[in-house]
Amino acid sequence: MSLLRFDGRVVVITGAGRGLGREYALEFARRGAKVVVNDLGGSMDGGGKGVNKAADDVVSEIKSNGGLAIANYDSVENGERIVKTAVDNFGRVDVLVNNAGILRDRSFQKMNDVDWDLVLKVHLSGAFKVTKAAWPYFKQQKYGRIIMTSSGAGVYGNFGQANYSAAKLGLLGLSNTLAIEGQRHNIFCNTVAPVAASRLTENVMPKEVLDSLHPKYIAPVVVYLCHESCDENGSIFETAAGWTSRLRWQATKGVQFRKWEDSFTADTVRDHWSELSDWDAGIPRGALQETVMEVTSSIKDLPKTNEQGTKSSESSNQINPSKTIGYNFEGQDFSYTQKDAILYALGIGTKVNEASLKYLYEGHESFSILPTFAIMFAQNSIFDRFTIGIPGLECVSPTQILHGEQYLEVFAPIPAQGVMKNKGIVTDVVDKGKGALLLIDADTTDLDGKLICKNQFSIFLNGAGGFGGKRKTDKAIPLGTRPNRAPDKIIEEKTSPDQAALYRLNGDLNPLHIDAGFASVAGFQKPILHGLCSYGLAVRHVLEAFAGNDVSLFKCVKARFNRPVLPGQTLATEMWKENNRVHFLVKVKETGESALTGGYVDLRTQNDVSPSVGSVSDLKSDIIFQEIAKRVQDMPQVAKQVSEIFIWNITKDGKNAATWVMNFKAAPAQIYHGLFDGKSDVQLTISDDDFAAMATGQLNSQQAFLQGKLKIKGNIMLTQKLGKLFNQISKL
Repeated sequence: MSLLRFDGRVVVITGAGRGLGREYALEFARRGAKVVVNDLGGSMDGGGKGVNKAADDVVSEIKSNGGLAIANYDSVENGERIVKTAVDNFGRVDVLVNNAGILRDRSFQKMNDVDWDLVLKVHLSGAFKVTKAAWPYFKQQKYGRIIMTSSGAGVYGNFGQANYSAAKLGLLGLSNTLAIEGQRHNIFCNTVAPVAASRLTENVMPKEVLDSLHPKYIAPVVVYLCHESCDENGSIFETAAGWTSRLRWQATKGVQFRKWEDSFTADTVRDHWSELSDWDAGIPRGALQETVMEVTSSIKDLPKTNEQGTKSSESSNQINPSKTIGYNFEGQDFSYTQKDAILYALGIGTKVNEASLKYLYEGHESFSILPTFAIMFAQNSIFDRFTIGIPGLECVSPTQILHGEQYLEVFAPIPAQGVMKNKGIVTDVVDKGKGALLLIDADTTDLDGKLICKNQFSIFLNGAGGFGGKRKTDKAIPLGTRPNRAPDKIIEEKTSPDQAALYRLNGDLNPLHIDAGFASVAGFQKPILHGLCSYGLAVRHVLEAFAGNDVSLFKCVKARFNRPVLPGQTLATEMWKENNRVHFLVKVKETGESALTGGYVDLRTQNDVSPSVGSVSDLKSDIIFQEIAKRVQDMPQVAKQVSEIFIWNITKDGKNAATWVMNFKAAPAQIYHGLFDGKSDVQLTISDDDFAAMATGQLNSQQAFLQGKLKIKGNIMLTQKLGKLFNQISKL
């Protein structure tokens, strides 16, 4: 692994004359940074300046090691002077480590105004002043890294340190807000809560403990957080003696007291206090989309009236599977046009090129609809049920919903436009302890009742587990297990920074995907990409790699949503083909994390005579092959006499338009539109018009071959066996 370097970067460290600050300065300098070593040189209670300037000693040590550094002796209250030292001497400032601090420990009763004001002035106001001075430079250069130094005392409290604790927790709040405001300018701000031997901890910890804590075990964490390759933002880390942990806020599931609106009193709160304080269904920050949204959403679930018209006092805080499983519902009709299908294709990153133009141009001769568009038919119907209400799930808020897995199977051609009808059924509810797994199957038909597709939504209900239900299900369509070998194919595609903004126009308008402030509150660095966007992109890659972008070969897809993706990141779809199944894994190239796991796409290889699934086709050959398939069923003896495998490549305007398989070795014989995984005996290539003329007796096959209209690869003599079959078809 390469060494993290800071060549050309300028780092400002406050309180860098001793302890942690000194260790930071030496490490940054060792990695090529130019360092401003700030230290007032005063005592640990903030009094006076040191006779010997501690900053000079650190600068001398850096220079003796071949580094560049300059000392600064200003108080952090004069933050602009500290930053000016960096700009005047090195021309810029890239990293700021707010490390300066003092202690004035006293019990709260004995603490006076001076003790309080001075500690907050150095820790909190000082960090504000220095950061405020550096901020314009960070914004102008579109780059900045900030570290705030908090403490366990700020997070948890500590006897005799009310002033110190308040200042340190204030720094965390400041850091969190700067992370939000700085994100779009590439300014990241994080907080560390270190425990290390220093002047400030000499009177807090026993000597034997201090001896085991050295600042050198803190510096690596701070240095990495400040490197340009680190995209961490808005986080806090406890670190000591080589151990580091990331902290997060957590909330209980809570209680919506508005359900008892007419009698919402302190007594109501008392009666439900144990439920309000139940950590078993705790909600980590970021696992749900937004706590405030959850509360406002659940206000909609006010008590329903009973048959007598009075409000029911009966309530439940647990799932009731007996009411949920088997629940059938009619979904919303889904009306769409070609424009909607094109918008979807753009939403999953389809580009204007020769291979993909048919997804984006309604006037294209082979205008096609990407198969994963069929998820849109049922998606809103399914997720809207949680607002309308599902029996047995009254306790579940819409914002507890996390999309876990998705299965889609397409049975018939997807019309270029039309109206689809949806029906859903809850097939199972599984108790996962911390949450519940809900399986919903949705069938989509056209207005004539023809089955177009089936979706299975695997939905995780965060915090809804523990109801005593079964722990496993046999109703879920399983994920795939990819082969233990290198991928057969990898396609990389960089998503657009605007990808989520575009994809959400397909119907998922969750602000998590567009609002930076909302996403930050939910625990993300910035708005995240929709999981179904990555899902559709992966299927598009599979069709490109193994189906020649022929959507008619698509049968089904399944995958699990594993990690979020940020718009602008690069997705790498790794693929393994085994027979008619293509396993896939989607990774985020920048982080190496897996976004989609357990994925597979099944391609059609069975006797399917559907001319085109998801496409508009005007090929004459499609009709003829369908008729051949029917005749073969009526002439088993003829099929048996042929006993070979033929692959027909049908072209139009010089380009491959369709592939048909005649497998007479199968019993019964198979004639279908798709790919063949095995070895064929003969491959034939002919234009759609010439094939129609030949099949109907208007063009002699030998003449077609001699004229170059029919190209044959393989044992040409075997094609004579097709004579009887085509003689029958020509009588049409």
